[in-house]
Amino acid sequence: MTIYEKAIEFIKNGDVVGLGSGRASTEFIKLLGKKVQEGLKIEGVPTSEDSASLARSLNIPLLTLDGAIGNISCAIDGADEVDPDLNLIKGYGRALVREKIIAASAKKFIVLVGDDKIVPKLGTRGKLPVEVVPFGSALVKHKLQLLGIHGEIWMKNGIHGITDNGNLIIDCVIPPTLDPAKLEMSIRAIPGVVDTGFFIQMADVVLIGDSNFNLIKESFRK
Repeated sequence: MTIYEKAIEFIKNGDVVGLGSGRASTEFIKLLGKKVQEGLKIEGVPTSEDSASLARSLNIPLLTLDGAIGNISCAIDGADEVDPDLNLIKGYGRALVREKIIAASAKKFIVLVGDDKIVPKLGTRGKLPVEVVPFGSALVKHKLQLLGIHGEIWMKNGIHGITDNGNLIIDCVIPPTLDPAKLEMSIRAIPGVVDTGFFIQMADVVLIGDSNFNLIKESFRK
């Protein structure tokens, strides 16, 4: 059984499902689309324009957050790092703000990862995406430097990349940290910061797969 097949088991007829972004979420959405074609009755709330486009191509009915708030049974998404307490770093796919909003709106947040994403401390892979409003990017970079954090604006095709929200992403070089919540508070206090890629105490279930994404472990938040 793959992690995607296991994730499907959390979904039942009539559910509203948050649809994540990135590689793991893409594979899950493809499988979900197949189940919809076979008769599963669900509605999805996408976390990015890419996920919305994929879902539409698979005839998955979609809702806006306005139409789904209070009714999202689960959100299913990937992650870039997972620590032993199931805290996450997300955002390498550049959809962190919408992903966090949907995860916070869901009754259960289920995360799909390969075992290479399991780390002893968040920051082990060295990058934390931070979404910022364009006007404030210079101030944010300056304030990050005062915190001892070097950050570079994400570039796409030779120019500053723009998120679905019209913002920039600053990729921050951070050391492994035992207190991600404290670091997140310091970064979010900077004017111009929209949100960070830290997802602290948000994941309810993490499904971990091997190199072929076959399920090898199911972890629950304590």
